[in-house]
Amino acid sequence: MTVHEVEAPVEVFLPATYAAAVPYDLLARLRRDTPVCWIPEPAIGPWHEGPGYWSVFRHADVKQVLRSPEDFSSHLGATQIRDFDNPADLAFSQAQMVNMDPPGHSRLRKIVAAAFTPRAVRALERTIAERAAALFAQGECDFAEMAADLPVWTLAHVMGVPAQDMPLLYDWASQVIGYQDVDYAELSTADVESLTPMGRLAIAARPKLEPGTHPRSRAALTDMFAYAHALAETPVDDESVMSAMLKGGLTEAEFENMFFLFAVAGTETLRNGIPGGLLTLLQHPAELARLRANPSLLDSAIEEMLRFWPPVMNFRRTATRDLTLGDRRIRVGDKVVVYHASANRDPSVFPDPDRFDISRTPNDHVSFGFGPHFCLGAHLARAQFRSIFSELLSWDVELAGSPRRLTSNFQNGLKHLPVRLTRAAGTPG
Repeated sequence: MTVHEVEAPVEVFLPATYAAAVPYDLLARLRRDTPVCWIPEPAIGPWHEGPGYWSVFRHADVKQVLRSPEDFSSHLGATQIRDFDNPADLAFSQAQMVNMDPPGHSRLRKIVAAAFTPRAVRALERTIAERAAALFAQGECDFAEMAADLPVWTLAHVMGVPAQDMPLLYDWASQVIGYQDVDYAELSTADVESLTPMGRLAIAARPKLEPGTHPRSRAALTDMFAYAHALAETPVDDESVMSAMLKGGLTEAEFENMFFLFAVAGTETLRNGIPGGLLTLLQHPAELARLRANPSLLDSAIEEMLRFWPPVMNFRRTATRDLTLGDRRIRVGDKVVVYHASANRDPSVFPDPDRFDISRTPNDHVSFGFGPHFCLGAHLARAQFRSIFSELLSWDVELAGSPRRLTSNFQNGLKHLPVRLTRAAGTPG
């Protein structure tokens, strides 16, 4: 049997599919009938056709792939569905921690891990909570934009990035995670006059790219890396991630990719997950009322939000040898893409998986990944979720318009979530 004899609908791959909604009914059918199957990868706009890939939909198979770097490598082809356009860009990206296998991955992770331990996060919780509370104000707002402030501010704080330059982190994340979306691809919110000299240096280095340029190529990130090197030459807090990076003996490519990882990947989970969590609560008013009546359910509610609205829908690996997964014969070099969004609704693990239940226990979701690449910032992400939704319980919230989703086959994001906030009766204001 050749790989092309088992195909899934191309809709699973197309970014436009997800601009409407995650196709959970389609994922459920594929998970049941063809849990490992081949998906074509047609050309889209300026982006060329790809070779196709194996898709993995069952929870157990997703975990098997993620826990087995000896069989399913993060390094060989990196971790995005789309291949790099040339070997030089691939080689550069392979220096990024998320695109490494052990032992190289373990070495880089150890360098920065101290900044993300539960103890380190506890030391930040008060300042994160204060920042979250300051975001709320009476009246209408775009909750997606409002909530994006917290992860950007938190990562700026952890990395030692001056507050004036926070808009750069926001723009870089938008351009990378939303390159398939016309509203995000060239987003620029930074006011040049308000930036530090480092920030203005980055703006001066901003590249003019040809359509279809890979957003994670070095050429596309010239301004970010100019900023990273300038920041490295300024005094930084000895407890910051930047300090750990500078002392860690990284190569230039490793340093640049580590900065990219925190500046972009460090914000995307929260920027997608927090608005998605609120929309899920608003769509399930009985569960929101239940949480208001029993705030002790907040931690389990956060886990259920993450399960129900996984911020990242998939990740790619590359087969290191000929092997079998789910009765399908996979060849060395084949792309293998695990779908977190499907695994999180697997009925063999989650009873009544399409029901949103804020008290669901256990909750073995894979929204933070699994295995050696389990999200380094999971503790920090949960702390930010907790701060936002703790404050939210003091407010009455209702939709003030239609949500707008991000066009992406990777990020499960909301571009806009208009809401109306009113201080809840009996709460200090």
